[in-house]
Amino acid sequence: MNLWLVMLLGGLLTFGIRLSFILLLEKLTVPDWLRRALYYVPPAVLTAIIFPEIFLHSGTFNTSLLNPRLIAGILAVIVAWRTRNAFLTVATGMAVLWIVQALL
Repeated sequence: MNLWLVMLLGGLLTFGIRLSFILLLEKLTVPDWLRRALYYVPPAVLTAIIFPEIFLHSGTFNTSLLNPRLIAGILAVIVAWRTRNAFLTVATGMAVLWIVQALL
């Protein structure tokens, strides 16, 4: 099968699955307790993705202040808290990470 056809079919299938949930939730009334619980899903998922990247390096847990990812993460959290700007947060975190890695 042609690679482009596989990619197109995979994209359409993914889009269809996501669209079906959007259309389904439009017709259903979600219980209030479930809506409150779903509110915490994005922060939980982002935490599960970000924390291992910050604290685990080569399979070891590293919380020292010589950890460049920890320094960049702390500064990115401060920028996010003060500015509420996602682009500036990511840009600051990446810039600090690169600078600290170059210095260490």
